[in-house]
Amino acid sequence: MTYPWHLYLMAFIYIVAGTMHFIQPKMYLRIMPNYLPKPKLLVALSGLAEILLGFGLCFSTTKDISLYGIISMLIVFLLVHFYMLKGKKEAAGIPKWILILRIPLQFVLIYWAYYYLGNI
Repeated sequence: MTYPWHLYLMAFIYIVAGTMHFIQPKMYLRIMPNYLPKPKLLVALSGLAEILLGFGLCFSTTKDISLYGIISMLIVFLLVHFYMLKGKKEAAGIPKWILILRIPLQFVLIYWAYYYLGNI
């Protein structure tokens, strides 16, 4: 089945984002909330999840499961976005205005994934 190019764009974005968890793990460790256990494992698992979900978007048998997974993942990642607003150390050097803009962006990404559940 051939999907619209923008679904493949979404898949590419998640595959690249997930791969970055392994290329630049320190960047992700810096923003991991300190109340979560085993941060290195969580960074690796979240990267692996993004990669697998990205690839899953490309196949009709796994597309919807991947979309639900992406939506769930993005909701969980909201915890990280709010954690980063807590203070200067948690912000990891990212300006506060960018951190604030990431929150509505997260909802746009959730809607983008939700859009494909009924329209393709």
